[in-house]
Order: sequence, then C-alpha cells, then structure tokens
Amino acid sequence: MKPQETSLNTPLKNGSKHTEEIDVIGDNHIGTSSETPMRPGAFDQDDDLKIELIEKHFREIMHILGLDLTDDSLRGTPHRVAKMYIKEIFSGLNPANMPDIKLFDNKYGYNEMLIEKDITFYSNCEHHFVPIIGKAHVAYISNGKVIGLSKINRLVQYFAKRPQVQERLTMQVAESLKEILGTEDVAVVMDAKHLCVASRGIEDDTSSTTTSQFCGKFKEHATKSEFLNHIYQSK
Repeated sequence: MKPQETSLNTPLKNGSKHTEEIDVIGDNHIGTSSETPMRPGAFDQDDDLKIELIEKHFREIMHILGLDLTDDSLRGTPHRVAKMYIKEIFSGLNPANMPDIKLFDNKYGYNEMLIEKDITFYSNCEHHFVPIIGKAHVAYISNGKVIGLSKINRLVQYFAKRPQVQERLTMQVAESLKEILGTEDVAVVMDAKHLCVASRGIEDDTSSTTTSQFCGKFKEHATKSEFLNHIYQSK
C-alpha cells in the first residue's frame, strides 16, 4: 500500500488533536478542491463487489449501534443501503454514469439567454453524509450550439449524486456546461437546505444556502441582473 492510501484497517491519527481537527472541518463549510476527491483505483472494483462490501460494513455499523439485525424490518437494511449508495445517491461518482449529451445546431438563431430554473436536486454533505436538498437555476447563451433541456437537469443530478459541498457542486455544473457547449457564457445559481445544519449541530431548519457561478457575459451587470430577475421574480 502506498503511504498516502488508507484502508479500513489503517489506524487513524491518535489523540484528541485528530478529533478536534474533524470537529473543526465538520462545523465549517470547508472544501478542498473543485474536483471531487477520489482515490487512485476508485473504479477497480465493480458495482456488485462494492455493494457486497458496503453491505458487510454497514451491517457492522448497525450491530455496533445495538440494532437487532434478525428483526424482519432491519434484516434487509444493510443491502438496501449498499445498493442505494452505489446505484442511486452516489452514482454520480462513477464517470460511466455521466449523461450522454448531444449538441444541436442553433437553427433558430436564438442568441438570448436560455434559462432552466427550479431544477430539483438531492445531494449529500460530504462532512456528515446527510442530505442537501435544493433548486438549481442554470442559464447559457448559445455559441452556435444548443442542448436538450432535460440534459441540463440530468447534468445537475449527475454532479449532485455524490458526497458534495454546495460550492463545488455549483462550479462543477458550470464548468461542465461550458465545456460541453464550447462557450464561457454560462451561469449557475443554487439554493439549498443542508440537513447537517437543520437536523444536527445548530439545528436550524429555517436557513438556506445560496451559491453562484457567473461566467462570460453573465459577469456583466445587465446580463447578471436579467438572469437573477428571471429566476427570482416569481418569489
């Protein structure tokens, strides 16, 4: 094993200092990179093996918590959780699940902004693995190519389906859309509630978080204002 790699059997740092570091990171919205942190060889194991391994370890977590795994209601929970992790809520970790997005010529000659707003997304906070629930508002100005409207939704959902921080999620959607469309003229705004804030810690279920990424023409005051007026005018 390389020194920077860890396994389930690798001991963590000793002492209270490590616990303090974990607490500080967990209580502050720290992100380390615009790319999702992935270890080398993340996809050497196929989905079936990952489900089998997660099921085994989640069963142990439930046992440690004191739950009776012989109970009819709980017996299948480790498998359900493992399958949900791999096939659903964390499926965006696997590049093979990136939506197939085809471009079309902008035959209408439409050169104003196109906005897809109120895109519902469900993600999970990478600090506590509890849900982030929100709406995404995405816009672009065509550079000669367009994409199907539903593909914008799929792109948001793909990046949301992984452990996330909202800042990174916003950036990933914007940068991906810029690359796909071949234009800098892209804007993304996300409004979300974080259950790590609502259901633990401060336990504030009324606050929400807004993040944004404005690129190209959307950095101009008039264009940015038009976009924001469109997404918030009905609110």
